[in-house]
Amino acid sequence: MATTIPLLKPGTILIAEPALRDSNFRRTVILLCEHSTDGSFGLILNRPTGHHLSDVLNMPLGCDAELYQGGPVQLDTLHFLHPYGRAIHGALPIIDGIWWGGDFDDAVAQIQSARLDPNGLRFFAGYAGWAPDQLDEEVTQDGWVVRPGHPRFVYDSDTQLWRELVVALGGEYRLLANFPDDPSLN
Repeated sequence: MATTIPLLKPGTILIAEPALRDSNFRRTVILLCEHSTDGSFGLILNRPTGHHLSDVLNMPLGCDAELYQGGPVQLDTLHFLHPYGRAIHGALPIIDGIWWGGDFDDAVAQIQSARLDPNGLRFFAGYAGWAPDQLDEEVTQDGWVVRPGHPRFVYDSDTQLWRELVVALGGEYRLLANFPDDPSLN
């Protein structure tokens, strides 16, 4: 019997399997922003860095949003998600209510002029990236649970998002969600 790979497309949520040991992705939830024959790109939604934009940028923004680690690749790059659609020039649609990036200077100008609410933007340093077919292979090998995305996962998420989504999967996942990260510390 052939294994069916769930549909991977922009807006898909990747939930790290409880047994995934890679420290870069352990207990993460990723929003897939791009998936094609050239590879895949996503942003980790539940890994705050403990820093704010003012810690990494030398310009006034009109907001000092929390900065999340989007993934282990190119940590010196800044990405953002928002609900503002084409109001930010160059933004790309992911799914209804979630847009990726756009012209950063345009976004800053609109925040400073109060045309955009800065609380609607989520900022990420770095990203998660996969070579062509790599993510499909990881899904086939049960590294990720694939589910449809929802704006709530982006804008209302916190460090407990992984646990919340794993519990919602039910069955054995419900038990594994409460398993300690390091059982030797019990």
